Amino acid sequence: MRFFALILLLISSSTLFGQYRFSGEVSKENAGNSVYLSLVEDYRKSTRVYLDQIVKKSEVDSLGHFYFEGNNLNDQNRIYRIHLDGCSDNTGSIHFLGQCNNSKNVLFIANNKDTLEFPTSFEDQSLCTISSTNPKSGLLLEINHLKEQMAYDFVDFPSEANKKMNLDKWFNILHDYGKEANEPLSELYIYDFISDKRNETFKYYLQDLTTNDYYENLSERLNDIYPNTEFTQQYQAEITTDRELASFNQPKLSRWNRIIIVFLAISVLGNVFFFMRKKNKNKAKNLLEKLTSQEQKIVHLILENKTNKEIASELFVSVSTVKTHINNLYKKLDISSRDEMSVLFKNKFQPPV
Repeated sequence: MRFFALILLLISSSTLFGQYRFSGEVSKENAGNSVYLSLVEDYRKSTRVYLDQIVKKSEVDSLGHFYFEGNNLNDQNRIYRIHLDGCSDNTGSIHFLGQCNNSKNVLFIANNKDTLEFPTSFEDQSLCTISSTNPKSGLLLEINHLKEQMAYDFVDFPSEANKKMNLDKWFNILHDYGKEANEPLSELYIYDFISDKRNETFKYYLQDLTTNDYYENLSERLNDIYPNTEFTQQYQAEITTDRELASFNQPKLSRWNRIIIVFLAISVLGNVFFFMRKKNKNKAKNLLEKLTSQEQKIVHLILENKTNKEIASELFVSVSTVKTHINNLYKKLDISSRDEMSVLFKNKFQPPV
């Protein structure tokens, strides 16, 4: 009983203080070959093995098993690689670059407390499935599967129209997958792919970067979960630089094009002013036709800034009669003041004979 209690205590203490174990099974033909565990801090270095990434080395045993364990990894999630070296050590450094035909590697997400297993699949393929205590460990494998599906779409219909349609479709699929995974490291892996200058996606990425708030939102998610890390700062610097590049690549108008556009704008404004003036003239003419001869005389005198008393004296009528005529004029012309009358008939009124 004390023995089992001691075992449970050891297990719980290893979990408490952080203890990872990554194990796997490969074919027995790999017995004696080296296996490397690497930390991939720079997402731009996720496509191949680099010497400065390696943190631990192991060997495949006679039954095809390998494992890594310890407590020297980061307590937060990071991207790691296990690389099965299919070359013998006397080939020099070439095997670290993944140039052996029978070398295999897998990228995954893990932290210092995770237990992972890479079982040989039913097709006898190594490092193609992951069983893990961390639900996010297999995200990068799933993204690779999406990238393969994307490639098939482009191969089936290689026209420019289909390329544009597929880019729209797959950028949305990849972005949505990354956000739903709730793991910015997987989004960085996607970003590395779509923003790679060697890929067909790069030109479209530059356009998308200037109109889509996804990239800025990813920056915020990285800051929240992985603040002050090199890869967060690297991402923020890259999208800032790429925005400037996207702006620089937009077509610029030549000097003559700008001059032509200015003349066209002046011409359009001139025509609008001409037609509006003509329209106002016609409106004033139509309104005048509705007025009696006496009302037209009063309008003329108002435009000469005559007072009601002066208008009454000139027309030989009473001041109250002039006021009545003016009130009727306001109703007919749909105005409420002498100033409005001046604006309405300015330079458009010919006094009656």
